[in-house]
Amino acid sequence: MEQAQQRFYQNRIMPMLEMRQANQSSACYQAHSHDEFSFGVIDVGAADYQNLSRKHSIHVGDTVLINPGDVHACNPKQGLWSYRMLFLDTPWLAELQQESELTSSADYQSFATCLRRDKQAYQDFARLFSALGESSSPLRMETLLIGYLMPLFTMRAESRVSAQLYRAKERLLDQLDNAPSLTELAQEVGISRYHLIRSFKAAFGLSPHAFLLDAKIKMAKRKLKQGQSIADTAFALGFNDQSHFQHQFKKRLAVTPRQYQGSFL
Repeated sequence: MEQAQQRFYQNRIMPMLEMRQANQSSACYQAHSHDEFSFGVIDVGAADYQNLSRKHSIHVGDTVLINPGDVHACNPKQGLWSYRMLFLDTPWLAELQQESELTSSADYQSFATCLRRDKQAYQDFARLFSALGESSSPLRMETLLIGYLMPLFTMRAESRVSAQLYRAKERLLDQLDNAPSLTELAQEVGISRYHLIRSFKAAFGLSPHAFLLDAKIKMAKRKLKQGQSIADTAFALGFNDQSHFQHQFKKRLAVTPRQYQGSFL
């Protein structure tokens, strides 16, 4: 029943966009992150929304804005809720920002806020989402998408995260299938295990282990969309068994790997 209440699909004209719509869903989500920019609106109900350390109570008409890598969770307060989300490829948006001289670096600019409550923001998203689902005109869709996105960004100071933590993060991402132990990781970057756990979570929103699991699930999404089997995906990412893989996947996406893959293949 929950699968029927949720729909994933990729825009066939603009493949850098993944769309998700949930109608009268009871799904709850463990804290997780996405590689993409993600943004959307609540159409029915209310929910508790956490983005990094910020907590909000959100309702019909609110718009959530989530940067790549930001750990977040959004769960209904009572009963059922309906919402629509868009997931946008980060390199595509980074290129758009550079073209628009919003940033001069090779990186991207983040959303200036994680939540908007104004009626106009909701209406703008609704118009964009409708056009993406119905229009066959690339010009119209791209015009609406860029027009919606660009006002959401402002220049802001880059966060300062120590080089040691970035090295630890990259080490985990480089070896999703055979990650180092906490002791090995701490020794490699030159800080204590306790300091690594505390500082890593403060910087990235998750402990090193939770971050690794989250990264594995994001990689699994890509593999499943490409048609790789569930068993091969679980094995390639170093899960002990398919049961563990499916449990971790559903905790973050509220659907099983098979249900997710079936939406695309």
